[in-house]
Amino acid sequence: MDKELLENLEELATKIRINSIEAIRKVGSGHIGGSLSIADLLAVLYGKQMRYNSKNPFWDSRDRLVLSKGHAGPALYSALSAVGFFDEDWLWTLNEGGTNLPSHPDRMKTPGVDATTGFLGQGTSIAAGIATGLKMNHSDNYVYLVVGDGELNEGQCWEAFQYLAHFKLDNCIVIIDENKKQLDGTTKDILNPFDIEKKMQAFGFATQKVKGDNLLAIDQAINKCKEIKNQAVCIVLDTIKGQGIKFFEEMDANHSVKFDSESVQLATEQALSELRKGRAE
Repeated sequence: MDKELLENLEELATKIRINSIEAIRKVGSGHIGGSLSIADLLAVLYGKQMRYNSKNPFWDSRDRLVLSKGHAGPALYSALSAVGFFDEDWLWTLNEGGTNLPSHPDRMKTPGVDATTGFLGQGTSIAAGIATGLKMNHSDNYVYLVVGDGELNEGQCWEAFQYLAHFKLDNCIVIIDENKKQLDGTTKDILNPFDIEKKMQAFGFATQKVKGDNLLAIDQAINKCKEIKNQAVCIVLDTIKGQGIKFFEEMDANHSVKFDSESVQLATEQALSELRKGRAE
């Protein structure tokens, strides 16, 4: 990856963060933590790796993204608007009545959304089904499945993973956002996931673990997945909930944040100012 492309991806990741925060703040509350922890991943996907046509969202030759952790919808919407699927003004209608951007992705409402998600675990099966269909059609398209580590509490995830591994669906790149927190606390305290990388390997996946804020490492991991044939593939992203914004990273209850206090508003404004300053430099 050359310097110019890396800088473009950094710019895209920053834009996704800014717009995710602004959209959630406008509606008053929302899933900040899990949206920010995949901002860098989405920048790499939509800025380099994925095949898509923003003017033709149902283009047959596109890659598909299944955001199984649907509560991170604001980040996906920010990415989609940034690459031209719809106007940025749509973001400021997040979760309002009649919006095209509900709190969780809906393929019937939002251009660029390939799967309706939000019921945790179900996206894994949807992605497995899409990957199967693409294989049957001898298509060379990829499915990118983004799953949360807390979501792995759902048994349906492991059924889908076993299916992907058994049928050697190398066209479905499973990406697990290991941000180590979920709705009610840390994943370790609520239901210890132990070593996710080793678990995926035991399920038959060629598995890599990379830092989730390292754009180059994410890109290289995806490239490596694409080189592997006849084996299921997985990337475990080592992330922080609220990634990229120190205030949100350090907030104890950062799964869903309410913008109902002066302290939160001031800290958010400062964080946004710093992000915008970084973009201008």
